Amino acid sequence: MKTFLLIIASFFIINKPFAQETVYPAPAQTAPVVITNATVHTGNGQTLQNASVVIEMGKITAVGTSVNLPSGATTINAQGKHVYPGLILSRSNLGLIEISSVRASNDLTEIGDLNSSIRSIVAYNADSKVINTLRSNGILLANIVPQGGLISGSSSVVQLDAWNWEDAAYKTDAGIHFYMPSLLVRPRFVGFGGAQQQPQVDVVKQGLEQVDRIKSFFHEAKAYHSSSAATESNLKFGAVKGLFDKSKKLYVHANTVKQLLVALDFVKEFGFDVVIVGGADSWQIADILKQNNISVILQQPHALPIATDDDIDQPFKTPAMLQKAGVVFAINDDDGNTRQRNLAFNAGTAVAYGLTKEQALQAITLNAARILGIADRTGSIEVGKDANIIISEGDILDMKTSIITDAFIQGRKIDLTDKHKQLNERYEIKYGQRPF
Repeated sequence: MKTFLLIIASFFIINKPFAQETVYPAPAQTAPVVITNATVHTGNGQTLQNASVVIEMGKITAVGTSVNLPSGATTINAQGKHVYPGLILSRSNLGLIEISSVRASNDLTEIGDLNSSIRSIVAYNADSKVINTLRSNGILLANIVPQGGLISGSSSVVQLDAWNWEDAAYKTDAGIHFYMPSLLVRPRFVGFGGAQQQPQVDVVKQGLEQVDRIKSFFHEAKAYHSSSAATESNLKFGAVKGLFDKSKKLYVHANTVKQLLVALDFVKEFGFDVVIVGGADSWQIADILKQNNISVILQQPHALPIATDDDIDQPFKTPAMLQKAGVVFAINDDDGNTRQRNLAFNAGTAVAYGLTKEQALQAITLNAARILGIADRTGSIEVGKDANIIISEGDILDMKTSIITDAFIQGRKIDLTDKHKQLNERYEIKYGQRPF
């Protein structure tokens, strides 16, 4: 029996394990790594040909065409390949929901309307099988956002190679999320003939009342923090303190012009640092957004326009229109079917509708980092920043040539094995497409 167990153990030691559960987080970097002969897209608009990137102790220590290579470094020859900053999901439910139809795997929403004290980071599941599929597509960081109610709680940025949520935390509780009520009356269609029936309640009035309720909440929170006479702690008020000193941002989930203009009131009334999430109609008031220094996260560019009289390709054109107006924006992927894998290709579509490739790359790297408050650490390939880097055989914005061969998170070379690759290999073997 002992002999049999030793044989089995030897098999797993000699042969690389194939289950995703055995893809462990990489240990901290100890020896220098040099990526040479690459086309380096820095993420800040520059492209360097035949360049090198030096990584030491998790940081980028040199970038350029003529750099001093440290002794004893591991060299990766990236001749003919492209090097990019790791991509960033600006808004995601990653790690909060695994299978939407399985309630036990869903920790996304909370009961109640005012949930400012809810922290998404403590619910983040670092063992989600979705995570590895995102890394294989170049996504190395994500902003984890809760849902439920009007104020859903705080989001946190995580890096996607961790044992648990404590290890994953990259920037915690940096934003409070407010889901703007609908301010648009939509008729209901009832009966077999599809007859229109107006809503029984005034949707606009109800929505504005909810907005007033949120404003009252913030006024009370401001008074709570201004007073030294408070005898009891209020967790909900305490959670939004950072909004008043701008150490936190208010993320307003809104799409229509009416909603966006109401969001603007929070800037004028409270002085909050506001970010629009969604922003389908942001192109219509781009100049106003620029004047008030409001950033936009375009949540799902691969979608139909929200108004029937808009151009059918308006979502594809919106990034270029915001770019022209000088609005800081990020492109996101919020498709429940792709589970955010198509982030780079959403940006690629924007290239076909007016952005340059470097501007599109910036919308999923440096711009996203700026909006999330982590641009001092990541988002571009610059000296002093974390080595969050990906290497691709071709253009990362092109679905055909975007093949990620290597990825580094804080200098750690991560394993790019994922469930999709395992299933592909399984059925190639089953049908004789590769040897067993």
